[in-house]
Amino acid sequence: MVKGKLIKHLKVVEDTGNIIEVKLWRVEPTFDKPHGYKYSLVYVVRGTRIIGYDNAEGKGDHRHYKCRTETYLFTDLRTLVNDFYRDVERFKEGNL
Repeated sequence: MVKGKLIKHLKVVEDTGNIIEVKLWRVEPTFDKPHGYKYSLVYVVRGTRIIGYDNAEGKGDHRHYKCRTETYLFTDLRTLVNDFYRDVERFKEGNL
């Protein structure tokens, strides 16, 4: 695991019991983290990850929608967090 400095850790349990958790670290840039950030953002509904954005070791930047995984084009932390919360809202509205 890449060691780094934790920038943000937020965990919210919604009234429904669903969980939103955001973890962001500043790390030394590497081949799979050239931007110098490690991150894990997840939305869990009834114990199942529905939406996730992360860059686990060797996997690069990607996101999960239910059972589907696709490449994510990381630009900056603000955009990352905004994209994640937009997807959570789209899911809640039934549009994802």
